[in-house]
Amino acid sequence: MSTKTTAAAPAVPVVAAETEAQRFDRVLGRPEFGPLKAVISRLLVDSALMNAALITTNSYQMFLAKVGFRVEVVKQIHENDCYSRLGPAGGIRAVIPLHDTATYSTMVTLVNYDASVTTTNKAVDFYDKQLADFKAQLMNKGGNR
Repeated sequence: MSTKTTAAAPAVPVVAAETEAQRFDRVLGRPEFGPLKAVISRLLVDSALMNAALITTNSYQMFLAKVGFRVEVVKQIHENDCYSRLGPAGGIRAVIPLHDTATYSTMVTLVNYDASVTTTNKAVDFYDKQLADFKAQLMNKGGNR
């Protein structure tokens, strides 16, 4: 009598399908999108809503408008002056500085309690590029990295 033992095939873990909101959060969590995530996380808007808004927009200002925020562009923002206005009484929910080491400058974005974002033209240009790169990676489902 022959006694053959057969090895069971290794179990392949079942991977649940990733939801659009989970994919949004995962791609946004990549290091290159740290500055964009700093702003987006302070908007306190659901990932699914942001994902839907992102698909139909081509700019940072349009994206913010679709998630319910008005954009106020000012010539400059003095970062240190903003911290004293943090809180409901001062109107600022979050101060988000982005330090550009190449130009030794700081781009400041303010998320306000009145559903507005105050920023500069330079910051809008920077976040336009960030958002475009983020959208490209989010839409590229074949390149899941």
